[in-house]
Amino acid sequence: MATAQEKATPDNLSNNPTASNSSAVPSSWTHPAADPFRNRPPVSALMSAVDSFPDPPPKTTSTTKGIPVMMRAQTCHPLDPLSAAEISVAVATVRAAGATPEVRDSMRFVEVVLVEPDKQVVALADAYFFPPFQPSLLPRTKGGPVIPSKLPPRKARLVVYNKRSNETSIWIVELREVHAATRGGHHRGKVISSKVVPNVQPPMDAVEYAECEAVVKDFPPFREAMKRRGIDDMDLVMVDAWCVGYHSETDAPSRRLAKPLIFCRTESDCPMENGYARPVEGIHILVDMQNMEILEFEDRKLIPLPPADPLRNYTSGETRGGVDRSDVKPLQIIQPEGPSFRVNGHFIQWQKWNFRIGFTPREGLVIYSVAYIDGSRGRRPVAHRLSFVEMVVPYGDPNDPHYRKNAFDAGEDGLGKNAHSLKKGCDCLGYVKYFDAHFTNFTGGVETIENCVCLHEEDHGILWKHQDWRTGLAEVRRSRRLTVSFICTVANYEYGFFWHFYQDGKIEAEVKLTGILSLGALQPGETRKYGTTIAPGLYAPVHQHFFVARLDMAVDCKPGEAFNQVVEVDVKVEQPGENNVHNNAFYAEEKLLKSELEAMRDCNPLSARHWIVRNTRTVNRTGQLTGYKLVPGSNCSPLAGSEAKFLRRAAFLKHNLWVTPYVPEEMQPGGEFPNQNPRVGEGLATWVQQNRSLEEADIVLWYVFGMTHIPRLEDWPVMPVERIGFLLMPHGFFNCSPAVDVPPSASDLDDKDNGISAKQIQNGVIAKL
Repeated sequence: MATAQEKATPDNLSNNPTASNSSAVPSSWTHPAADPFRNRPPVSALMSAVDSFPDPPPKTTSTTKGIPVMMRAQTCHPLDPLSAAEISVAVATVRAAGATPEVRDSMRFVEVVLVEPDKQVVALADAYFFPPFQPSLLPRTKGGPVIPSKLPPRKARLVVYNKRSNETSIWIVELREVHAATRGGHHRGKVISSKVVPNVQPPMDAVEYAECEAVVKDFPPFREAMKRRGIDDMDLVMVDAWCVGYHSETDAPSRRLAKPLIFCRTESDCPMENGYARPVEGIHILVDMQNMEILEFEDRKLIPLPPADPLRNYTSGETRGGVDRSDVKPLQIIQPEGPSFRVNGHFIQWQKWNFRIGFTPREGLVIYSVAYIDGSRGRRPVAHRLSFVEMVVPYGDPNDPHYRKNAFDAGEDGLGKNAHSLKKGCDCLGYVKYFDAHFTNFTGGVETIENCVCLHEEDHGILWKHQDWRTGLAEVRRSRRLTVSFICTVANYEYGFFWHFYQDGKIEAEVKLTGILSLGALQPGETRKYGTTIAPGLYAPVHQHFFVARLDMAVDCKPGEAFNQVVEVDVKVEQPGENNVHNNAFYAEEKLLKSELEAMRDCNPLSARHWIVRNTRTVNRTGQLTGYKLVPGSNCSPLAGSEAKFLRRAAFLKHNLWVTPYVPEEMQPGGEFPNQNPRVGEGLATWVQQNRSLEEADIVLWYVFGMTHIPRLEDWPVMPVERIGFLLMPHGFFNCSPAVDVPPSASDLDDKDNGISAKQIQNGVIAKL
């Protein structure tokens, strides 16, 4: 992800003076009176590994009371996404390490991503190397501070597929002099490690999808099968190369396989023709994606193509069967004084929140180092890392080919790699700051998605209001939220991922589902009990969408501290008797989740069940432990038998909540390579069998949530947005509501229609309507 290109539009934060990557230490800090390191704790214990690097220290340094202070800007924060230059260096380093020219030519680069450093290294960077400089992040110890002169080199992790040998390998590359890549392509990377991972298939790539479509459309038996359905023009045919998943030993990862779904457009001269309106069924194809060969082909059943539906298209001005609305007047979102947030590289400050933005090819948007500035208590950490790490879409139709449709859109494809550019004034409104994202393509080149992540403020109605009926005086606070988002397209579906930060300390995670339904064809007069008929010869199968949020919490914990625990809260009805003589009593009961197996939990809306992450060492003014609670939204469970094949790979769907102690390698709940994965319970369901203690730990929450989609006629030809998500809310974290600190906005309070000014309203003058 890049921030160097600041687009100069009213929808972009291009003129914000804080939107620079520069993070040099102010020269005044070298003066003893302004020394922020004075009386700070030593960090030599944390940084023994840092100083072991053989590179010489920077030439430009100064010393204050024996403390080396960096006078040169640190150009990349340890959590910044890899730049285009860094990706190029990593790829060139790995390619150069190939043993033979054949090996080097066969390398296909599936993923290049930052190796995230230890939390202590991040703390050091935030404490002394990058503004706003937060030395309080480091623990206090005896003795004076010893500050290393530089941070350790950044590292990249590469997933490489060898097209000749059908092997997958993982490489770790240390990035040393990345800037040299801009002076002729020379690299100064160093291979730290490499290993072959046996019996796996890495995610599919867009290049493979395009090659698969071309191979299928050039296959003579396929062309003949399409002619039997009245299609001669192969330009009308769409081939979606779906992963085979794992249903039997024939799907084993010894071969790289795809079973494409076929669709056919109606018009060749309409670039926005909805090809998903005409699924081609009855054709079985198995493609060897390694060698791009058709392994199996069978025209099993001649099912007529659905007739061209006059309501199938969705392009503005071209919708059939109706007219575009003409009574919608312009709606403008303006901020004449600019936004309230500040951006420095990937560091965001808004109201009392601050955090960092990251991006990976698999997860897409990542939120790091979330903290709240709480008056005299200063910076209070809430979470170290928040992201969506997996999603699964199982279909409920047992007929071929739909029973195979159980996509792992993160693990098999990559949410970040399927992100797209956001449009000004449409995807995001108001004063917008965009971030670009950089990825490697299959052959090792670097591609950039411009305007990939959107950062903007939104009005969110009333935060709170109260009117005293005796005096007629009212108090009201307007709510505003900061939203960070990206949108990706996986075949026919669009998914929008949003993180909302609120003024009262809440964080909302939201997924918006839209796009186009994945459909099936029907014989004349046929209906299916496993779907909805939405047009003649066309039906939409029932299916579910599941998402997994990984929440690396740090409630009131500095990096490296492990002082969190999780309690489950249920509302219970008091038993009739002496304590409940009126039969109206109920109460909240807490249960400490002491171990991983005990912490495999499910939602229960009947008891208002939620979970609280608490700090075991910090209390509020009433003596209660401070915490943040996870409040479920609408949710569901897999509607499948216990022996369903997709649950072999997605055992994590069996519970809504899992809790583990932090382990850096435990990142993907279904394992890193779910594609064609035959193993039962790999990933999260296996890790928790260790039954590690959670009574006081560095806590990671894994929240699984989803929705069941029974398609409607109104979901055709486009599926209006469906929203699901959850909340992280302060629970005993603050001594009183942060909402009292949010002043009413004069512009929001102005009531010109009644001749009442904002100042009068603030002074308690209320209009009698």
